[in-house]
Amino acid sequence: MSALSDFAAALASGAISVIDLTAPLSEATPILELPPEFGQTQQFQLEEISRYDDRGPAWYWNNFHTGEHTGTHFDAPNHWVTGKDGADIASVPVGKLIAPAVVLDFSDRVAADPDFLVEIDDIKAWEAEHGPLPDGGWLLVRTGWDARTTQESAINANETGPHSPGLSAECARWVAQESPVLGMGVETVGTDAGAAHSFDPAFPCHSYLMGSDKYGLTQLQNLASLPATGAVVIAGPLPIVTGSGSPARVLALVER
Repeated sequence: MSALSDFAAALASGAISVIDLTAPLSEATPILELPPEFGQTQQFQLEEISRYDDRGPAWYWNNFHTGEHTGTHFDAPNHWVTGKDGADIASVPVGKLIAPAVVLDFSDRVAADPDFLVEIDDIKAWEAEHGPLPDGGWLLVRTGWDARTTQESAINANETGPHSPGLSAECARWVAQESPVLGMGVETVGTDAGAAHSFDPAFPCHSYLMGSDKYGLTQLQNLASLPATGAVVIAGPLPIVTGSGSPARVLALVER
């Protein structure tokens, strides 16, 4: 049998499971919130065109309105000023849309501290136990944040601003510039921590990843269903010409 035939047989038999890492996309999907002086992304909205009625008696369909960075989405290099001359979302090589992934689980530490920041030493400790990060693969950060499915809980803001986990500025730089991964995926609404507006540089995951021609995946779910190593991620953004990102269907293949 060919490699593809073997793969298809493994899917059919259940030897390989498909795990959906995508948040449902609706008007209730949490979205990024920026300070009010900046432009804001749009909540997902459906606009009915027809539904088996005089507008179209035999068919149902909708227009939808949303931002490129709404829900589970894929950040392209040109999303940030550091990557302004980089690839748009339509130009991401398709070979990079299927890649190995590892999962670093910090959910216990985030439960104790929602502002928890991953440091380089945390990744090095993980590598000491599990092996090196995958060359050309994804670093997925599990924090348990996917349980927060409302706008209020996902942003987790108080009078001092939003509070959600992420990477320290130095760790973001290391992941972008020194690690072999092609990008990072998170469960939060953006790749940066809630307090990252005050980091140096501000929003370092965006700044360093996009500036290094790497990618981001956000608002992932079900990372708890993935092993620390061995999964393969399929990330399917829309090929929006000149777009800076896109809502994406993100799946993981896991060998049982």
